Amino acid sequence: MYKKKKQNIKITVIVIIVMIILLTISLLGQAPGNQKHNIFKNISMTINKVVMFPFTSLNKEKGKDQSESYTIQKNVNSSLEEEIKELKDMLELNKTMTEYDTVNATILSRNKSYWFNTITIDKGAKQGIKENMAVITKNGFVGKVTKVFNGSSEVKLITSDDINFKVSVAIRTNGVDHYAIMNGYDKETNRIMITGIDKTTVVNKGDIVLTSGLGELFPAGIYVGEVDEIKSDKYNLSKIIYIKTKQNYSDMHYVTVLKVKS
Repeated sequence: MYKKKKQNIKITVIVIIVMIILLTISLLGQAPGNQKHNIFKNISMTINKVVMFPFTSLNKEKGKDQSESYTIQKNVNSSLEEEIKELKDMLELNKTMTEYDTVNATILSRNKSYWFNTITIDKGAKQGIKENMAVITKNGFVGKVTKVFNGSSEVKLITSDDINFKVSVAIRTNGVDHYAIMNGYDKETNRIMITGIDKTTVVNKGDIVLTSGLGELFPAGIYVGEVDEIKSDKYNLSKIIYIKTKQNYSDMHYVTVLKVKS
């Protein structure tokens, strides 16, 4: 009976926390810049109270010490801190992308069988989202919009195993841009593959990789990653570049869609 009650409380707390986070996102979208910090602070305090109260009460009923309550609160707070940090990063990102209208979105779902292929976000045609718009996080370019519905959209990630998903990029070496194609993902090493670089072209480990803007599908200059390894193809005619990104694709909650200002 006690275990069942405890489990029900956990579920209730999780539901409340999710609702509060969604409310936070809504408030942040409407609040002036100087009020955002206060919103974060107030929401955090509210969550602390919600989390702590039921577990403390339950432990008192059983005559137990409150160590378990504090452990649960600590774990929940740690998770919430990551969520709030991600929200703050997203707001800071909006300040830097001045040439574009930015639409912040929450990830609604991912296919477990194709975790690194696509995500579904909670913004769509109502918010002006269109196919082929670039999708980013504070860590750089992560994908593009491929399907748009009224209130949601599907985003194909750059980690997708779709061989037809290619993006033009520029590898910046000593101030010179070498254009190439982002072409695949190596799941074993968690690195993006880039092809189309001639074997005589000088590319160094640590070089920055950015979106090129060619084809006018994506804005130029969005950070993608850094060169991690350089190999020759099997015919020794060109180079295969492996780059590391800063994004943890296993743990994303929010993204930003870039719209060209009209």
